[in-house]
Amino acid sequence: MGRDMGSALRAEASGPQTTSRPLRAWQQTALGQYEEASPKDFLVTATPGAGKTTFALTLAARLLSRREVARVVVVCPTDHLRLQWAEAADAMGIVLDPNLTNAVGPVRAGTQGYVTTYAQVAGKPMLHAARSTAVKSLVILDEVHHAGDGLSWGEAVEEAYGMAARRLCLTGTPFRTKPDERIPFVRYEEDTFEGEAGGLVSRADYTYGYKEALADAVVRPVVFAAYTGTSRWRNSAGEVVAASLSEAGTRSVEMQAWRTALDPKGQWVPHVIAAMDDRITHLREEGGMPDAAGLVLASDQDDAREYAKIVRRVTGKAPELILSDDPKASKKIEKFNKGGARIAVCVRMVSEGVDVPRAAVLAWMTSYRTPLFFAQAVGRVVRARTPHESATVFLPAVRPLLSLAASMEEQRNHVMPPPKTQPDEELEALDLPPREPKEGEMKQWEALEADARFAHVLSSGTAHTGEGRPALVAPEEEDFLGIPGLLTPEQTASLLAKRDDELRIRIAQSHRNDGDDFMVVEDHPDEDDAGRSWRDAAELRREINRMVNRVAARTSQPQAVVHTQLRQSVPGPPSASASVDVLRARRERLRTML
Repeated sequence: MGRDMGSALRAEASGPQTTSRPLRAWQQTALGQYEEASPKDFLVTATPGAGKTTFALTLAARLLSRREVARVVVVCPTDHLRLQWAEAADAMGIVLDPNLTNAVGPVRAGTQGYVTTYAQVAGKPMLHAARSTAVKSLVILDEVHHAGDGLSWGEAVEEAYGMAARRLCLTGTPFRTKPDERIPFVRYEEDTFEGEAGGLVSRADYTYGYKEALADAVVRPVVFAAYTGTSRWRNSAGEVVAASLSEAGTRSVEMQAWRTALDPKGQWVPHVIAAMDDRITHLREEGGMPDAAGLVLASDQDDAREYAKIVRRVTGKAPELILSDDPKASKKIEKFNKGGARIAVCVRMVSEGVDVPRAAVLAWMTSYRTPLFFAQAVGRVVRARTPHESATVFLPAVRPLLSLAASMEEQRNHVMPPPKTQPDEELEALDLPPREPKEGEMKQWEALEADARFAHVLSSGTAHTGEGRPALVAPEEEDFLGIPGLLTPEQTASLLAKRDDELRIRIAQSHRNDGDDFMVVEDHPDEDDAGRSWRDAAELRREINRMVNRVAARTSQPQAVVHTQLRQSVPGPPSASASVDVLRARRERLRTML
């Protein structure tokens, strides 16, 4: 036993046994900056997919080999990320224990450190303090925004690692913090974002943004494909309300239209899943990504299970269903990562840090709308493996999401607010009553139905509908989004609109085919006439929107102005609530304007 212990100690002291992988330019620059300053604390902000893990482990390997530290401790948000960090470290010759629990005192012999979670640190901060000070240690705080000082996790991190020799903080985006909620080990400067005062903004020692990563081909360019549609629901007064996702008017109506669109019983979800599957097929057959896959993000586990059933019906193939309370969740992520499944349906398991490089398509079917979650989720599909890969994000055409997408398209440096509660509860969801009331309560809201149609492509903060002028795309270039940079945003939008029309025809045909497995909405016998009228109105709204786009392009007027002129010429409620007769009259009026 003594010989084994001595061998283990010599292995621990000798440091990493393999050379690190080739570094990207930004990683080399950041390492040079670190080694020149040799700081106690260092914060790196690097866009998701840029390679923060590789940077951190390369730095750890250098410090270990020079005996500047004798131990590495990684703190991350989830148990799955513990395994991911340990595997990445092992590939670089660093042995980190991902299974060390709070019930075990010392760090196991034969390892050079361990990987833990913020929750574990909060459970026994003094234990982790003892481990990090027993020998000179480098503490890597992954996604350090989880350590807000106003949270119990932040206080525990401060207590556990306040005396550590070195600390490296990592984040995918800068974050805004209130003066009384400082994140430990982070430097701040006065917050002047959008004229706001009184707050603080994190000050990174090295920043590598999406703009730089895109120029270096480190990340994929993202195409945001927004889908609108008309939602119909019954409110607490028993009234049936209809509204368009993209023309909902008030925030309250928009939220309810959005919630209705995401309801598994409607047609918005299966239509967008079909469009997503179409994109995956193209990437596999013609896009140079034979293993391309997609992620469907759901708001909760009930929706995730229903969406998985829809994926099965629409595509004919069962997706990987990944839920946080499933003890096999980590194994399922690994199976999906290395396997050939086309689509994974999940709630949060792949939203932060999880590496699935073959995932290139994302369907945003969640009501979460915080900037932090959006950046993390989109980051799951932007990691580039080879040149000419692109990512596509399908999302509802609602203002909160379009604003976040536009910010990313404009390559702005986001400033994210800190989590206000424990990280498992930090997501801002739609503030609506639950679908099913509690016992004794009246039902306050009921989703009835929703359709879907392509709205526009978002590029550099501008919506491109594909209407108003020919796409001017040669037949050989009609390669469904083609190679990034080959097509203009307007041409890309035109192709997506064309594909959406073809998809709509296929769906209509499948509805008429009793043997087809595509999801069919059942009409209630006493609502046949109303159902047909509503579907007619939906098609008229779609036609009117296209004609308004053409008029706006021809007259160089904003679309909102054309809509206002149309309502003045043909009085009545907004299109989302107008009758079929009013919509037909407005269509005829638009024809005279073209």
